Amino acid sequence: QTCDAAVSPYVQGQPFVIIPEVQGNSVNLEKLTAVLEAAVNSGNTTVNLEEAGCYDTVTVTAENEQLKALCDTMNQCREMTITYQFGSQSQVLTGETICTWLQGTADGQIDVNYDQAAAYVKSLADQYDTVGKARTFSTVSGKEVTLTGPYGWQMDQAGETAALISMIRTGQSQVREPLYAKSGASRDNDWGNTYVEIDLTGQHVYMIKNGAVVWDAPCVTGNVSKNYTTPEGIYSLTYKETDRILRGAKKADGTYEYESHVDYWMPFNGGIGLHDANWRGSFGGQIYKTNGSHGCINLPPSKTKALYDLVYK
Repeated sequence: QTCDAAVSPYVQGQPFVIIPEVQGNSVNLEKLTAVLEAAVNSGNTTVNLEEAGCYDTVTVTAENEQLKALCDTMNQCREMTITYQFGSQSQVLTGETICTWLQGTADGQIDVNYDQAAAYVKSLADQYDTVGKARTFSTVSGKEVTLTGPYGWQMDQAGETAALISMIRTGQSQVREPLYAKSGASRDNDWGNTYVEIDLTGQHVYMIKNGAVVWDAPCVTGNVSKNYTTPEGIYSLTYKETDRILRGAKKADGTYEYESHVDYWMPFNGGIGLHDANWRGSFGGQIYKTNGSHGCINLPPSKTKALYDLVYK
């Protein structure tokens, strides 16, 4: 059987070597079929397979410089490490593991098993992604609460798999931070030390900047009696806008369930956001239970601009 020179399969504890080419007597069936058809059509009773080029021929020899370079790079892979950094934590991908993913060469490059690389990236995402996972948050009052939500870290698994395969093909050890589809303010606790805390039980809002409370005010949140309870969670500010008219659901007659003008609008969960509410005479306490909002966080008008100036997308 004729075959080209190639890099040997991975064997644990052993280096990759070049398996020499073999010039055998295997016949290329496609060429043979074409030669025989031509002979029949022309009435020839004999054909010379060698002259007609019907035997497979070697195209890559053991002396091929590109093949030698690939073999050298694959052997570098045995010694390489890729260290993924996740804040103060790290995960090391060893050369021994990488070598079990190598499938020889393809198109002049190291051929890496995509599914195995993707499975490794998924395992990192499963361990280190925080979006949608429960996290512990320490409130201003000192209480610790467990929250989930769409804010946090989420790896771009497809992008990172492609990047990982490219890194492996270099054979060079690297320290890497993965590609993210979503990212938080801090890799260690997601929200960092600058954020807004909305205490639904205490009906109070706090702005924490660099770890210290720099602004606070009472609030009124979603009306519990009408099932408008503001959903808890960890969110990011979508944008901020001044001079906004907030509208409820559109009714059959073309009017809206409600229309309220606000000077400062700071949405963070779809149509739910922080804003001034000049139609209220008081804030805080138990108002939200029976006379709360449609889900938004109503703030005293005299206090809202200062918060608006502090927050950012």
